[in-house]
Amino acid sequence: MNSPSQTPSAFRWVLLLGVLLAPALAEAHPIGMHATGMGMGFLHPLTGLDHLCAMVAVGLWASQRGGRSLWMIPLAFVGVMTLGGILGVAGVALPFVEKGIMASVLVLGVLVAAAVRLPLVASVLLVGLFALFHGHAHGAEMPATASGATYALGFALSTASLHLVGIGIGLASRRFLTTEKVVRYAGGAIAAYGAYMIATL
Repeated sequence: MNSPSQTPSAFRWVLLLGVLLAPALAEAHPIGMHATGMGMGFLHPLTGLDHLCAMVAVGLWASQRGGRSLWMIPLAFVGVMTLGGILGVAGVALPFVEKGIMASVLVLGVLVAAAVRLPLVASVLLVGLFALFHGHAHGAEMPATASGATYALGFALSTASLHLVGIGIGLASRRFLTTEKVVRYAGGAIAAYGAYMIATL
């Protein structure tokens, strides 16, 4: 866990990134009205509760781990998700995509709820595996009118924003509430939703 002197610094970085992403958030809908596909890509991860839960959970888990995990875990997710999106757009088949997405919600929720601390390499590989499924789903569902490159940029920005939401919640709860209970309860709720999806297959 980071020392108290490190946490405010990390919190300021998250706020700065949020400010930098604000124009993209504000412009997402108007851009989506054009054929570029950036707005469509940005909105796509926001239309499914499974994607929302998993991506916020990645940010929550990164905030719990702190240190290099604070940026390496989200970066790994966005990077591998983009690769998965390229495979989806190209029509490359990937087995168990929907099941993989459901499993990601359950597992990531459990990791947050239990505040699990895996080695950094294992953490990156795990979120990378889940990101491949999410990215493939985004790419496979790309509208025919959208540009592949701008669509991918859109859902990458959207995903990074959701990670920042999770990181912000985690750091804020530690700084202002001096507890991680809120984060762990959120993880429990995410895990419960993942279990529900799997149970209703």
